[in-house]
Amino acid sequence: MSAVLVSKEKNRAVFTVELPNSQFEEAIQKAYIKNKNRFSVPGFRKGKVPRKIVELNYGIEVFYEDAINILLPGAYESAVEELELEPVAQPEVDIDELEKGGPVKFKFEVDVKPEVKLGDYSNLEVEIENTEVTEDDIKRVIDSELESNSRMISVEDRAVKDGDIANIDFVGKLEGEEFPGGSADNYDLVIGSGSFIPGFEEQIIGKKIGEEFDVDVVFPEDYQEESLAGKNVIFEVKLNSIQEKELPELDDEFVKDVSEFDTLEEYKNNIKIDLEEENKKSIEVQKENKSVEALIDVMDVEIPESMIDMEVDREYQNFLYRVQGMGISAEQYYAITHTDEQKTREDLRPASEKKVKGELALDAFIEKENIEATEEEIDKEISELAKQYEVKDVEGFKKNLKESGDFDFITDTVNRRKALEKLVSMVSFKEA
Repeated sequence: MSAVLVSKEKNRAVFTVELPNSQFEEAIQKAYIKNKNRFSVPGFRKGKVPRKIVELNYGIEVFYEDAINILLPGAYESAVEELELEPVAQPEVDIDELEKGGPVKFKFEVDVKPEVKLGDYSNLEVEIENTEVTEDDIKRVIDSELESNSRMISVEDRAVKDGDIANIDFVGKLEGEEFPGGSADNYDLVIGSGSFIPGFEEQIIGKKIGEEFDVDVVFPEDYQEESLAGKNVIFEVKLNSIQEKELPELDDEFVKDVSEFDTLEEYKNNIKIDLEEENKKSIEVQKENKSVEALIDVMDVEIPESMIDMEVDREYQNFLYRVQGMGISAEQYYAITHTDEQKTREDLRPASEKKVKGELALDAFIEKENIEATEEEIDKEISELAKQYEVKDVEGFKKNLKESGDFDFITDTVNRRKALEKLVSMVSFKEA
């Protein structure tokens, strides 16, 4: 195999790879073995038709596409390694040359990791928020605990108010006609949750059990169901029941039930200690993030759009996993939030771009500061991973990491951690 770099300009590499005919023949034979059961020729049992007979009946090129697909990954990876390129996206591929008996020549075009120029980062200054734990902070934690230990009680003697759970039947009508998905029976609606069309929940407030009434709303202009977007709709509603939350009494008995402490004072003091520890960790994260942002500000780089696109793809997959963890599908999430995949990807793009910039800035910092993980640091990282995953054979675990290609990821993780520590130590911080 021979690889030739044709050009490398504006973070775009163009290169060719030529493979000898013998290698192409081997791939054709593999393609034939893989697909031979698909062919039927009179006089031969299915799966027993010789390759030459198949080619005579279906054409000499019958196995070319599969053979090329067999060759491409290895040819691309070998060429990238030989030419010392760092691709950041999927390549575009053309077949430059393909003739019977001759070599096969591929042409690849791919975006590569951009060159980063770091300016002077010796006197970086950043502002951070260093808030003290207040009584209001402690109260928020306690209120949350009270909420989680509340119980729902039925209300008979008053009208609906904000915060209640109203059980309703409703039928939505557009221009007098019911529309799909606009009706439900015995639906529990938390008043003030904002889970329904704007203006719907507010019109439930003040209604009493047994009342039947109309709710008049206008769907948002950007509503995902185009037939309803911007339209005025009437919901015929019946209020079946009302429930409200009853919070437990905040006293020593409550504290004993929800914690290891005996008194409310002890409970509050412990909450304060926990919040102060969280605040300390938050400040450390702030320092790291702000330091990287300051480094980005002195960085000069032209980032390929494809690099950001791939990060958006990764973040979108993470988003889907989080939605699945909530027990709903992406379609249900979009219906609830009145969004769609395109809007979600657009929302993810700024953070994805920032993440790509931060990684490029740190990589350049690592190179400029000659930061390199020691064998001892890497072994410690692997031991921590083995402990986390309850792996007893640490040496076997380490060997598997090397063989699977994940060893470089471990090294990179350690390098980035060391780089962050050094960068933070070089930055001057002041409270905002």
